[in-house]
Amino acid sequence: MKKDFLCLTDWRREELEAIFDLTRELKAKQKRGEEHHLLKGKTLGMIFEKSSTRTRVSFEVGMFQLGGHALFLSSGNTQMGRGEPIKDTARCMARYVDGVMIRTFSQAAVEEFAACSSVPVVNGLTDLYHPCQVMADLFTVSEQRPNWRELVYCWIGDGNNMANSWINAAAVFGFELRVATPDAYRPDAAVMERARQRGARVSYTASPAEAARGAHVLNTDVWASMGQEAEQKEREIAFQGYQINAGLLKSAAADCLVMHCLPAHRGEEITDEVIEGPHSIVFDEAENRLHVQKAILATLMA
Repeated sequence: MKKDFLCLTDWRREELEAIFDLTRELKAKQKRGEEHHLLKGKTLGMIFEKSSTRTRVSFEVGMFQLGGHALFLSSGNTQMGRGEPIKDTARCMARYVDGVMIRTFSQAAVEEFAACSSVPVVNGLTDLYHPCQVMADLFTVSEQRPNWRELVYCWIGDGNNMANSWINAAAVFGFELRVATPDAYRPDAAVMERARQRGARVSYTASPAEAARGAHVLNTDVWASMGQEAEQKEREIAFQGYQINAGLLKSAAADCLVMHCLPAHRGEEITDEVIEGPHSIVFDEAENRLHVQKAILATLMA
């Protein structure tokens, strides 16, 4: 029976940790220059309705390193972009490729595509969730801190798809998560409620300093995501004080780690000093998108 990777809470903790184990194995082989063609002869269709740097490159290179092939499809150059029903595209693509990755706006569209597809579907990003990124983030922390499940994590900034995915991760893995956003920009209420029903240790505050106090991992994202560019000025005002900077790090644990999913607006949600400083693991997490996604694809498609 095929399985999709649409949302972290669709998976059990032990299944996600098995993906981490495979990630370590594949990353070690890649670093040693050893072939690991787990998907030899397989093809991944990649549908992009949102622009991308890391998602496209990491999935395309990952499929090549796994011995397979990735096919880039921009929605503007496909029949989906001209109004073809999602279910028709999904059924046809499943007859051509062995898996599909979608980066788009609507989570409902990805779920409909997956429901109609006979091959695995991976959520490369929607406005609601970004599960591959959070998997890469957590794997990166695990490389730095063997006790990563016992650390205190905090999210500072917009209650966007990344915040929602961190809440889901806390529900699955059991670590403590503190979320600090302006009141008008909280994470999705339904996501938060479902996590709390699962016993997740997730708390909300409007104070970044309170969220960061003693925290081991600090994380943020841009204040205006793709599709919200018209709100940039309004958001710059609303998010004043929600910046990860040297002053905020003084509230956190002395050996804290700082993360950002990129692209970053340096000087807004994070300072150049911090992203280039000794606490930053930003570019390690960017690299690990490649390794984690390879493990996800191999788990679904091998």
